[in-house]
Amino acid sequence: MFGCFVDKPSNQDHLTLSFAPSAIPLQKRWRNNGLSADFVANYLCTFFPNNDDISTSENHHLEVKSAVSYVANELFENAMKYCDEKASYPITFHVRLETDKILLFIDNSVIPAQAEKFKEFIRELLDSDPNELYIEQLEKNAEQDDNTSSGLGFITMMTDYSAKLAWKFQTIEQASPVMAVTTMVELPV
Repeated sequence: MFGCFVDKPSNQDHLTLSFAPSAIPLQKRWRNNGLSADFVANYLCTFFPNNDDISTSENHHLEVKSAVSYVANELFENAMKYCDEKASYPITFHVRLETDKILLFIDNSVIPAQAEKFKEFIRELLDSDPNELYIEQLEKNAEQDDNTSSGLGFITMMTDYSAKLAWKFQTIEQASPVMAVTTMVELPV
């Protein structure tokens, strides 16, 4: 485990979405990531009480909606991009609204060799100042012409949305063992 990981909800109200990563090619599923993220954001905003000051309430709803949509989209994209399609392990997204925070979880399989590289990135992310890391990543991206991944998603969650991140890696026993990772994002409300 990395960060302050909290287990997913078991009997509390929550929303769960699940996808089979190998059912549809990634390029065709890409648009669905944004649609799913927007759905989650709209769904959550229905639970925020309206207060007497409509403009403050609307601004807060928009801020929360924007944060949830961005974070959910990043989680969906990362899970689909880096999953082990041969594992036949579903990508499962959970979201839970608490009094003062929103917890978002995504489970996906990972190729074991990529898991170690991901763990190194997580250690660097958790041990570094997010603002400095953001600048370093921008500079690194500017130097690389063939970069297919910006590496800014998690960093942006931390810098722009005050998100707290955590991860849990585990081996899931199925017909053959699968390396799975759960990414958890905590957003303040």
